[in-house]
Amino acid sequence: MKQYIATFFSHFGAMRFHKLCAERGWSAQLSPVPRALSSSCGTCVLFQATELTAKDVSQLITPELEQLVLDENGYIFLYTAEE
Repeated sequence: MKQYIATFFSHFGAMRFHKLCAERGWSAQLSPVPRALSSSCGTCVLFQATELTAKDVSQLITPELEQLVLDENGYIFLYTAEE
């Protein structure tokens, strides 16, 4: 399993994503955003899943998602919303 971090523009977006993780059977928790990552709302979802493919990432993108990051020996950005 790999560790991922998803950041959001709103707390509501983080809560919806947390629910989505549970529906997919992924271990997930709401948490403050790590200092090295910026976020509009300050809440992120830390979750564990098998390695996400480009298709998986595209299915997770919502208007609320700010960033999707693989946390592995540093941060690897998989998605960043356009400003």
